[in-house]
Amino acid sequence: MTQTKRQNAPLHTHMIQHIAPPIGDLYTVEGRRLLLSRSGTGGPAVVFLPGAGMVGLDFLNIHHQISPFTMSVIYDRGRTGWSDQVPLPRTTTEVVDELHTLLQVANISAPYLLVGHSLGGFYARRYTQRFPNEVVGLLLLEPGHEDFNAFMPKQTVLDQLRGFLATLCLLPRIKPFYRNLYRQMFAAWPEQVREPLIDWHMRSLTKTFQEWPATDRTDTGKLSTELRNGGPIPDIPMIVLHALGLDPSMEATMSRSFLLKINDGKLALYTALAASVSHGEYRGLKHAGHSFMHIDRSDAVIQAIRDLLDSISRESYKR
Repeated sequence: MTQTKRQNAPLHTHMIQHIAPPIGDLYTVEGRRLLLSRSGTGGPAVVFLPGAGMVGLDFLNIHHQISPFTMSVIYDRGRTGWSDQVPLPRTTTEVVDELHTLLQVANISAPYLLVGHSLGGFYARRYTQRFPNEVVGLLLLEPGHEDFNAFMPKQTVLDQLRGFLATLCLLPRIKPFYRNLYRQMFAAWPEQVREPLIDWHMRSLTKTFQEWPATDRTDTGKLSTELRNGGPIPDIPMIVLHALGLDPSMEATMSRSFLLKINDGKLALYTALAASVSHGEYRGLKHAGHSFMHIDRSDAVIQAIRDLLDSISRESYKR
């Protein structure tokens, strides 16, 4: 049986951090330690699945605002944040099975409302495929999708050249660029959380590509294959949020005109995804970019969670 140990246990030498996490506890799952923080009580528990290169503390603003009306759970996947190292990239099955065991070890009982952002949207849907009796609602924030490329515009040679040149121009100032971006994004975080969080992101700028390599973003990638072959998604309440604004990090390496075309493709994709279940809803968010839409429009994310909880109650899903 998997045993639970809290953060007073000695840290493994292969951890990224050798200091205690700013908040939360470290739980041992299959020989490695994973960070999890819970806040509030009641259910369904809202569980956040961060995007590639992101961690649970990125969602701290939403975490604290949900806790007055239900339990909120944020965590770090293996090899992200304050959790132990694992080889990357990983399959969706490996990631969701890790989360499934972590929730059991931490005594956080189903049912769950899963909030998946970007790559975390892949994981949220895969979790629902593998454990359909545990998930009663899905909030997907610009989720990755196995048909993503089919909806995206094709880059012209000029688009590719512009992107290449913009990336070359960004490289000499990439660290100041991202440090300033993170300081803006996390300005409202408590200092004891904000500074360690920014430091982790600055040490982990390539984590996005490690977790979600380019080969897995294609329609024939491993993640897409797992989702396609993983079985149906249960007909449960779902809201898909689409950021209609432009992401600062993407604007730095892509033309505005091409990003607007991408947004048109995402509109079609996410509208179709929301329509795939009878209780699905698409919502477009102005003044929000992809990476930090939960910060740009925290009001809309919290409202969507409240609406899903109301819908779950009406459908008689109860703890």
